[in-house]
Amino acid sequence: MIVRAAASAPLEVLRAGAQQLAEDPGDYDALLQMAVGRDYVLLGEATHGTHEFYSMRAAITRRLVEDAGFDAVVVEGDWPDVLRLHRYAGGRGGDTLDSAFGDFRRFPAWMWRNQDVREFVRWLRDRNAALPDAARVAIYGMDLYSLYRSADAVVAYLETVDPDQAARARRLYACMDHVRDPQEYGAEAAAGLRPSCREAAATLLVELARQPLRPDAAGDPEAADERFHAECNARVVLDAEHYYRSLFGGRVLTWNLRDSHMANTVLALRRHLRAGGRAGRIVVWAHNSHLGDARATQMAQRGEWNVGQLLREQAGRSRTLCIGFTTYTGHVTAARDWDAPAERRWVRPAHPDSHEHVLYRTGKDRFFLPLQGAAAQVLSEPRLERAIGVVYRPETELGSHYFTASLAAQFDAIFHVDETSAVEPLDVTERWKRHELPETYPFGL
Repeated sequence: MIVRAAASAPLEVLRAGAQQLAEDPGDYDALLQMAVGRDYVLLGEATHGTHEFYSMRAAITRRLVEDAGFDAVVVEGDWPDVLRLHRYAGGRGGDTLDSAFGDFRRFPAWMWRNQDVREFVRWLRDRNAALPDAARVAIYGMDLYSLYRSADAVVAYLETVDPDQAARARRLYACMDHVRDPQEYGAEAAAGLRPSCREAAATLLVELARQPLRPDAAGDPEAADERFHAECNARVVLDAEHYYRSLFGGRVLTWNLRDSHMANTVLALRRHLRAGGRAGRIVVWAHNSHLGDARATQMAQRGEWNVGQLLREQAGRSRTLCIGFTTYTGHVTAARDWDAPAERRWVRPAHPDSHEHVLYRTGKDRFFLPLQGAAAQVLSEPRLERAIGVVYRPETELGSHYFTASLAAQFDAIFHVDETSAVEPLDVTERWKRHELPETYPFGL
């Protein structure tokens, strides 16, 4: 049952609890207080293409790193793609700031190839440059779409430590090499037209975990990191093989496979960091639909779970802080269809039956709202909530971009911005910067 927008008394409750943003670092003081004692701070986004969400997450993360001792950032990107940013931020490798984004080639490139992420990575490198390796903060990916690139990365790592094992890895992974297209591989494997590579991928992961470091690398943190990167890529191959095969199998929820992989990657990273003497406190950037507890949404009715739910269950709710981001209207970078060009698109005002509309009616414009006490009671009722991914179709918005959720059960707090702007891709033109392009003008990436 959808509840219509809140009446005046509940609105006064929300106004009293909402903390107006002043556009300075102090905006995040209350969030840092909530982060005390937490191992994971999950920073969401209502769209994959909103400037304010990226810039605010970057500002919050800087505070969490500098003032609260967080030592890793994990984003909703593929492990090998983000690894170049990881190495650049840590002062390793030969990349420049711009070339470090070179592996973000598949659609939607703008999710991470944008100006806000570029400035955050620049800050991360500048901060790390003044610190010893043991105190540097790194950035990682957690997604599983990079089936072939991750397999290649495993082989490349083994070439440096055990050429014989690298040859064996090439033989085991050869069952995927016929097409080098993950969806085509998945379709053929599901139809029985080619053998599944699941057993080979599982064997490689087990063997890699048992692979000892070179004797001359014992006690070398960089060598341990490189081995961990290889293990993560091997885990991507195993989980991505299952994911792509299940796309055509009809029985397994691929959403659950993907979010389980992402949650397990975050948990594995914490274990790795702590094994190296670090705090292992992690900031996660991903869409609201991944980081808000799925049990509070209609996703649960479909048997779906997500990263936020899994981390709350496995790490404990007291150790996991879930922060959502919402908007009422504005502009977003998104495509009309999958693999179509990105556009600067107008976002329709939120539906009158939505949480976003209730937040807009407070008249506070830009604010932080802890979902506690009376405010939590107001926003605990199921209402519509909007989710815009990399594709936005305003003409079918109610059916394609809204779901039902209890906002207060989904998140511990939210940031709301009435009117937001589109994130700026790195490959943007001067006309885009001057806002001279039509609202839906496509640009190539």
